[in-house]
Amino acid sequence: MGRIQAKLARVFMAINIWLYRRSRGRIMGRLGGVPVLLLTATGRKTGQPRTTPLGYVRDGERYLLAGSNGGQPAEPQWFRNLRATDHADIEVGDQRISVHVAVAGPDEYPALWTTFTTAAPGFKAYQAKAGREIPVAILTPEQHPAGS
Repeated sequence: MGRIQAKLARVFMAINIWLYRRSRGRIMGRLGGVPVLLLTATGRKTGQPRTTPLGYVRDGERYLLAGSNGGQPAEPQWFRNLRATDHADIEVGDQRISVHVAVAGPDEYPALWTTFTTAAPGFKAYQAKAGREIPVAILTPEQHPAGS
């Protein structure tokens, strides 16, 4: 991605996050029929909080995220940040929730990938395009919501 495209992507992301927060998820809260949350995780290199809007699927009380990167061969940076931590915060609509982070292991991955792609079938195409197994992050709410 060129410098101009990268800058435009950052601007679009900032606007998306601002609209989501301002509207409590009513604007930018769905993308292609998939619900969107805001994930805030610590950057593994910078130590700074990084917020990313992401499509998610619910699995009971848990939130599932797929590291598809739009079908690109490399994992997205936000997923690499999740691999380096066991805690993050999410915003779902007007709720702020502290979550425990885990990456699906080989025993649970097939069932979680099926759950994800049943609810968000478009991700199957990403799997084929990426040429890699798309990882799934499991976000489990902690006892107390963030900011409470």
